[in-house]
Order: sequence, then C-alpha cells, then structure tokens
Amino acid sequence: MKRVERMTPIMRTIHWMNAICMVVAVITGLYIGHPYYQSFIADPAVDKYVMAWNRWGHFIVAIIFDVTAILIGYLYLFSRFEKPYKKILPTKKNFIEFCEVFFNLITFNRRKKFDSEHSDSYNIMFFTLFHILLVFMLLTGLQMYVHGLASGTSSIGAWWPWILHLSTDWTLWVFGGNMGVRIAHHTAMYILIMWVMSHIYYQIWRTVFWREGDINIVFGGTKFVNKNIVNSKGEVESQGK
Repeated sequence: MKRVERMTPIMRTIHWMNAICMVVAVITGLYIGHPYYQSFIADPAVDKYVMAWNRWGHFIVAIIFDVTAILIGYLYLFSRFEKPYKKILPTKKNFIEFCEVFFNLITFNRRKKFDSEHSDSYNIMFFTLFHILLVFMLLTGLQMYVHGLASGTSSIGAWWPWILHLSTDWTLWVFGGNMGVRIAHHTAMYILIMWVMSHIYYQIWRTVFWREGDINIVFGGTKFVNKNIVNSKGEVESQGK
C-alpha cells in the first residue's frame, strides 16, 4: 500500500469552513423564511432581536462563502497541488474515467478500471456542481438582501447596492420577481442538502469498498492506494481483498 496526499491543509480548512458555514446558513435561513423558535425565556423575541441575530449570522456565513468561492475558483485554475479544471474538460480520457467511476459505483466495486490515487472526473464533476449551486445561492441571496435596501443606499455608501443590483438583478427577470427568487433560493438549499447527504454517503462507500482510507482525506489529507493492482494503462485489474 502506498500513502498519497490528496488534500493540503488549506484545502481541508476550506472544506471544514464550508461545512460549518452551511450548517449555520441552513439553520438561520430556515428561521428567516419561517421563524420556528422564539426563546427559552419569557421575554418576547423582539426584545432579544432573535430575527436580527439570525439575519446577521446568515449574512456573515454568506460572506465567508463568498471568500471561499473565490479561493476555490483560484485553486481550480492555478493550484500547484492539482488543477481540478483539467478533470472537467470534455476529453475522451475524462469521459471514459467518469463512466468507469460511475460503473464502479453502481456495480458495488465489482468493476474498477481507473486509478484511484488521484481525484477522478466523477468526483470533480460532483464537486463542481456543488460550487455552481453555492454561487447560485450567493447571487439569489444577495438579491434578496439588496431588495431590502429600498432607499438605494447603505451604511457604506450607495456603491454597494449599485454593485449588488448590477450583479443580481438578472435573477428577478429569470425567476419572475422577488418571490420567484426566494423560491429559487430555498429550492437550491434543499438541493444542496441532498448533495451533502450524497457526498457523505459516497465518501463512506468508497472507504468501505475500496479499503483505501478515503474518509481520512478531509481529516489528515492522505489516503492509501494499492499500486500493485494498477497496470501500465492506469487500469485496475483486480480489486484485491
């Protein structure tokens, strides 16, 4: 077995920041859309600014998502560790690898004809979908935020609402107004929740079936690969028990 590095400390930090922020965003977002709790003490919720704190927490994690989205976009193109964009290019090699990983999943590892040492096209496409959904959530969320700035200005000047209108007003046209944007934002949240459930399941699945310690990638950054079962074409001839 060969130990290989799959995630750098920066990549793991971004991963867990996104995970924590997503939990906070879902909890606070659900409350903003439909307040489902008030308080465990007798004072009215309005006196403790429950909605204000939820909106503040939601906005802060959205800012963190903005920053990590920029970092992830940069790493996709310019990372010296790996360049994920190469795995989503429409090449024959990527298409074959994508199909082989998919067949590996649906056949419960009875067919494994790809090198699992590196990130594969299937997983990269899966994560690319997540990042696209995340950017969509940010744009629709910022449109709802700027909708509340009816005066056309903010505490830091009129330039901030102007930028938000410029970058997000297209969502009003696409989804038929503010209510349509809200529905699209909430729908994307549920899609992201399903994505997270699928992601966790697949990582556990790979750990159990491949026996290469994939679950350790997000904790220690490394996994194990049995290089003896990979032939010169990068195909795994047998799973190896």
